[in-house]
Amino acid sequence: MPRSVAGTLAGKVTKWVVLVFWVVTIAVAWPLAAKLTDVQKNDAISWLPGDAEATQVLQLQERFQSSDTLPAVIVYEKLDGLTNADLAKAAADVKQFAALDDIDGEVVGPIPADDRQALQTVVPLDLGSEGWDKAPDLADELRAIAESGDTEMSVHITGPVGIAADSAEAFAGIDTTLLAATLAVVVVLLLLTYRSPVLWLFPLLSAVVALFSAQAVIYYLAKDYGLVVNGQSAGILTVLVVGAGTDYALLLVARYREELRRHSDRHEAMAVALHRAGPAIFASAGTVILGMLCLLFADMNSTQGLGPVAAIGVGVGLLAMVTLLPALLVIFGRWIFWPKRPLEGSPEPTSSGLWARIGTGIGRRPRAVWLVTAAILGVACLGVLTLDTNGLSNKEQYTKTVDSVVGEEVLARHDLADAGSPVVVVADQNAAGEVAELTANTQGVLDARVVGARNGTAYIQGGLANPPDSQAAFDTIDRVRDAVHAVEGADALVGGNTAVNLDVREASARDNRVIIPIVLVVVLLILGLLLRALVAPLLLIATVVLSYGAALGVSSLVFHNIFGFTGGDPAFPLFVFVFLVALGIDYNIFLMTRVREEALQHGTRRGALIGLAATGGVITSAGLVLAGTFAVLATLPLVFLAELGFAVAFGVLLDTIVVRSVLVTALNLDLGPRMWWPSRLSKQPDVDPDERPPIVALDELRRSRAGARRLSQVRRCDAQLGGRRRQPTPAGFAMTC
Repeated sequence: MPRSVAGTLAGKVTKWVVLVFWVVTIAVAWPLAAKLTDVQKNDAISWLPGDAEATQVLQLQERFQSSDTLPAVIVYEKLDGLTNADLAKAAADVKQFAALDDIDGEVVGPIPADDRQALQTVVPLDLGSEGWDKAPDLADELRAIAESGDTEMSVHITGPVGIAADSAEAFAGIDTTLLAATLAVVVVLLLLTYRSPVLWLFPLLSAVVALFSAQAVIYYLAKDYGLVVNGQSAGILTVLVVGAGTDYALLLVARYREELRRHSDRHEAMAVALHRAGPAIFASAGTVILGMLCLLFADMNSTQGLGPVAAIGVGVGLLAMVTLLPALLVIFGRWIFWPKRPLEGSPEPTSSGLWARIGTGIGRRPRAVWLVTAAILGVACLGVLTLDTNGLSNKEQYTKTVDSVVGEEVLARHDLADAGSPVVVVADQNAAGEVAELTANTQGVLDARVVGARNGTAYIQGGLANPPDSQAAFDTIDRVRDAVHAVEGADALVGGNTAVNLDVREASARDNRVIIPIVLVVVLLILGLLLRALVAPLLLIATVVLSYGAALGVSSLVFHNIFGFTGGDPAFPLFVFVFLVALGIDYNIFLMTRVREEALQHGTRRGALIGLAATGGVITSAGLVLAGTFAVLATLPLVFLAELGFAVAFGVLLDTIVVRSVLVTALNLDLGPRMWWPSRLSKQPDVDPDERPPIVALDELRRSRAGARRLSQVRRCDAQLGGRRRQPTPAGFAMTC
């Protein structure tokens, strides 16, 4: 950030202008942010690949029924056998189901099992514009009817409506639950980081203001400009804005506290802090924003929609952390750091702290350190071989037992095919008979018939012999497609719930192949421009990929052997990659910009140790905060978010504690100036990292003309660099200008 801009933002007058701006902003944003759930789109089309065959079928189905219509499957079970009275009760329920206000089609059933221990009834319901948010109320209404009267039958609601109801309940209160849990984690970690009863409040307040402001912007764009937001992206937005925003705050506060020890005027200290830390913060946020925007290349609508939502959140978070937070810090003064107020001239604790000692240890044998570290990470990558991302069945999607899963198990236990999840075929009306016959004769299809025709298009349904979320059902969809696509002039398309899940799997695999290389190229370009080198960015990208592979490998082993998860969502590798690379590269940027800054004065090897000592603590703190916020995703009863939260949290900790602080520092110390090739810095002579600048006593300087000249040099250095290059000692000053 230019010094003039930094000085203006931290000015004695402008700090109040900035504060008033954000007070007005939050007053406007608060009520709009509360309406974000009103514009969320959780219907099937908003999640599916835009050009997938199943999506096209959903669009054509609107000729026959609303795209908001989904079937509910009411499952009755009585293990000691259904009596005639039970069958009569189920038949009477059908009439009540048919009289519901939201009914949209013919109620089918009751359909008894051959063992006469279970039966099912299919009820088509119009969820309207509310989507899955309405499903829990409809499921409760159906359950109330089915359980009424004197019956010993157990009742379960499954099928698409039952699944939607359980999904809606899993996401219910996601905004308040995630926000409360995230803020609680951040408060605890900031208290441990700052050890101050006051200071933690300012980064947290700035992050909350940023979150509500981002939600208001997204609400406005979703309402009037077609931005797609769903429950998943809204939940990730909360974690991302608070986590990333707090990271930027930690970096800025650390540099501000450092400058307060060199300046008597806190406004000047903040101006220098913004000037020095600004490039790293802007580059970090820019990397995350561009990384998230790479998701626009995705086929999956849900993945594609997350990109701009996350990018807007990080952008607003960046704006708050470089304007609101500095204004608050300079308004309230040094006392907010109590009980350890940074006074002018007080020693800088990082110069002899933990990370300074770790750097000294790494410096003894840097090549051995990075080789061993890379080898251990490489072994951890082998766990990826056990990772299964072929998708999750309905049963595998939840971390707790839900009613729709119990209903599916009852159907399977009594050999009842799920009548609420048929294979759907739309075709030209003239070829309807042939297409229906081919569908019915396909292995895995129980029967098929034409259920309607309109405007030259026929609507065909067939029952699946296997559970709709099983691999056998996916294979059946492939066989049906091969058969009906071969009918000349039929223009047949195959859809239904099973086809939807199959297309999601294939689109996610394509997104993994396309987007991951794009993100790597974007990050490489940003690092190259920021560090003005080629070798360093390439090595940093290599460490990012190694860290990602290790995080994925360890996570896979934990999922299988500790959590008991049987698989993962097809989008899981992409989401973990984008978050780990886009966010993990922040720590590369925090470290390497400081190393480069110090290398210009001290040489690369000495600069690497100074950079680690100065940023090691803040990077570790930032990693803990970000890991803690993503771990909060595990509070939701969804396997995908629990896996995502664990993998990103573990990966961030691996990044901050091992990869950035140990592996990258060891590479810096081993390669020295070659890290900066082909820039001029790569040709600058380096010095031994253990060398120290000579200590010159002030009384000796005063006793000679040469000493007077050196004392003048100290003063000129102080005037030019604000004391940043002088290290006060009991004897005098270290000459480092």
